[in-house]
Amino acid sequence: MRKYHHVGIPTANPRENESYLSTAGVYHSGFETSPYGIEWMRFDPDSPLPDLVKTVAHVAFEVDDMESELEGKEVLIEPNAPSEGVTVAFIVDNGAPVEFIEFSGEEDLTEH
Repeated sequence: MRKYHHVGIPTANPRENESYLSTAGVYHSGFETSPYGIEWMRFDPDSPLPDLVKTVAHVAFEVDDMESELEGKEVLIEPNAPSEGVTVAFIVDNGAPVEFIEFSGEEDLTEH
């Protein structure tokens, strides 16, 4: 199964109610309140994330099987766990970043 989760849009402007993910050097906001799953992402100058993620909007899909989704794809960011019960990875599709999110356990599937 693959279903729409959110769209991530890079921005240089601070936004209200940002959360910070120190391992990625990124502030993110908006997803929790957007009826359309829009997440704003603002990056530290030394963020280790690929430039493609920092400069091009991405679409994210919730998936049931990360391994099968990545098979044969150009992996941009290897699977990792930004929070408990959540695994994310990025691929490149036709020059654009695409995020896959896999949840495990009883987490609220509307948050990541």
